[in-house]
Amino acid sequence: MKSLTDFLEFEIFHIGDYSLTFATVVSVVIIIVMTHFILWVFKKVFYSQKLIHKIGESNIFSLFQLIKYLAWIISILLVLETLGIKLNVLLAGSAALLVGIGLGLQNIFNNYISGIILLFEGTTKVGDILDIDGTVVKIERIGLRTTSAINRDDISIIIPNSHITSNKVINWSHQSNKTRFRITLGVAYGSDIELVSKTLRESALEHPEIHDKHLINVRFVDFGSSALEFELLFFSDNVFQIENIKSDIRKIINQKFMENNITIPFPQMDVHIKR
Repeated sequence: MKSLTDFLEFEIFHIGDYSLTFATVVSVVIIIVMTHFILWVFKKVFYSQKLIHKIGESNIFSLFQLIKYLAWIISILLVLETLGIKLNVLLAGSAALLVGIGLGLQNIFNNYISGIILLFEGTTKVGDILDIDGTVVKIERIGLRTTSAINRDDISIIIPNSHITSNKVINWSHQSNKTRFRITLGVAYGSDIELVSKTLRESALEHPEIHDKHLINVRFVDFGSSALEFELLFFSDNVFQIENIKSDIRKIINQKFMENNITIPFPQMDVHIKR
């Protein structure tokens, strides 16, 4: 027992009034190991199937992230205290430096605060589909400073959290299960309007992602400069892949228009040359 005590009290190095012993190192290791263990227990409890079904995976992810950040902050403070570093003296001595750093890194701090808001508020969750500045992305991970997402081309995008909290963002996942979309097109003057409307409805219904025919609508929008303008409106719950769905429906429309001799005109311009 005495040998163990002697081992723990053995000084690794000594500088002035400060000395680092094996007991201090062991205490630091225990704090880090205990932090890992506590987080492991929380993760096991949070990600149990029963809790996931009750709360939702995205909510559990956000809550676990907050607990993880808080646990590591407390752990780091305990490690510094164990090492004999007085936090109040450290903060007081570096006050001016911290002010300068704060001014220089205010944008980064803004992102951190925004990350906490996102995790606490829950308006944006993992799996949500957002429209940010005209780019549609699916959220994969919400971090404390940045959010990771993928766009429709499967390209990973790193978004500063302040960009989500400060700007106008459309969250498609906050809609009902189905969202309405539209395809605009024009047909030649003299076309049978009823035949065009019928063909557009049938084209939408042929796509496997469009199920409810009662939610399909065709509008005769306007008399254009070179075409009769129509809108095909339909609902779909596959928001993230909607551009692919629109492309498929346009192909079907083009094929049916050819079968029914419906012409899609192109702008023409007559140039008169005076001599």
